[in-house]
Amino acid sequence: MSQQYVVIQTVLKEKLIGTGSGNLQNLEKVINDQAAKGYRLHTITTASSGSKGLMGGDRIQATMVFEKIA
Repeated sequence: MSQQYVVIQTVLKEKLIGTGSGNLQNLEKVINDQAAKGYRLHTITTASSGSKGLMGGDRIQATMVFEKIA
């Protein structure tokens, strides 16, 4: 049986003041949704896409690879 993978990208918007992402709950939901379907997080990478304006904060694109659990 060949391995099955799912690749999902999401954008994390950094808060303007303080540290941490403003939408980590969304990231957690994606991971939990895939776990409920029988996948585990295999790899996650991030890339900064820079600021979206004076009040926008930085945006980080997260790419996650999920592997089907046998």
